[in-house]
Amino acid sequence: MSALSHLRVLDLSRVLAGPWATQQLADMGAEVIKIEKPEGGDDTRGWGPPFLKDRDGKATRESAYFICANRGKKSVAIDMATPTGQAQIRALAKSCDVVVENFKVGGLKKYGLDYEALAAIKPDLVYCSITGFGQAGPRADQAGYDFMIQGLGGLMSITGAPDGEPQKVGVAVTDLFTGMYATVAILAALSHRDRTGEGQYIDLALFDCQLAMLANVASNYLVGDVQPPRYGNAHANIVPYQAFETRDGHVIVAVGNDSQFARFSELCGHAEWAADERFSTNKARVVNRATLIPLITAALKTQSRSHWISNMEESGIPGGPINTIPEALAESQAQVRQMVADIPHPAGSVRMVANPIRFSRTPILYHAAPPTLGQHTDEVLTK
Repeated sequence: MSALSHLRVLDLSRVLAGPWATQQLADMGAEVIKIEKPEGGDDTRGWGPPFLKDRDGKATRESAYFICANRGKKSVAIDMATPTGQAQIRALAKSCDVVVENFKVGGLKKYGLDYEALAAIKPDLVYCSITGFGQAGPRADQAGYDFMIQGLGGLMSITGAPDGEPQKVGVAVTDLFTGMYATVAILAALSHRDRTGEGQYIDLALFDCQLAMLANVASNYLVGDVQPPRYGNAHANIVPYQAFETRDGHVIVAVGNDSQFARFSELCGHAEWAADERFSTNKARVVNRATLIPLITAALKTQSRSHWISNMEESGIPGGPINTIPEALAESQAQVRQMVADIPHPAGSVRMVANPIRFSRTPILYHAAPPTLGQHTDEVLTK
């Protein structure tokens, strides 16, 4: 039995934040019914190439982007703009525990699929709405996309080289974090429902989640009243904690405390650094970053990347290589942890990055690949 096998989820969301949340619920055993428009389905179905290849090596219509966020779901093709489609969705909602949607504010009210309408027929419903800016505020009616939220929410101002232009993160982290916050919120609301019988409405905004995930950097500003700069690969509060150039490539050094720094100094052939009052504590190293970093850079350039990595591992100093995606997935640690799952698919099979959660009693089961458009329409609607 899976942890959430008792739950049924109606997924009215598209693209990434909502589907990411519902994929987590599906991974943990919930039955997730994904409603898609009959023509084209979820927008991300067309976000390719690459597209999944079938048994004969020919490209299918299943994009890699759609695949990454829709494992374990049932696809039902319904036109919610029609009275018939609206009635079908309402009937499904009545038998579901959770509804997840990411339409614009008020976008589902005209279809009779908003929280008030569905709660009237299912009072204990947990209804999670994901928007760019939430249900209130001067931007509430604006569409929100990960890239623009990374900019508006401050993340890009602290990402990138100090002397370069602001950069977005390489994956849509605002969408992904919002999806994870949604999963947590849904499970908390279900816990409340199970104790009290009360359903509730969850209002989640990408912008709010982006601000929340600024973590220590926002705290640095709120406490220190200084605008955080871009540090590139360095850390605002820990030194040395960045990438360094070696004789044949880059290596990450992530010294987390003073004893590690003492061992690192000895490894670099400069044990005197740890005794120098400018560098002996992390606070001193942060203050004297501009003096220390060039010294470390010069020392690391004298040997190869593999030399430093192996010696840091032996000395218990956190660090390592900067892998490509293929190298990261091929790491022996990834293999032992079974972080790539091969799942049967109507086209043959599909390889996906596995869910990182490891349960001792209710393991995640990769029982169903991301569905083809409308694959389960008849099965679900004729139950």
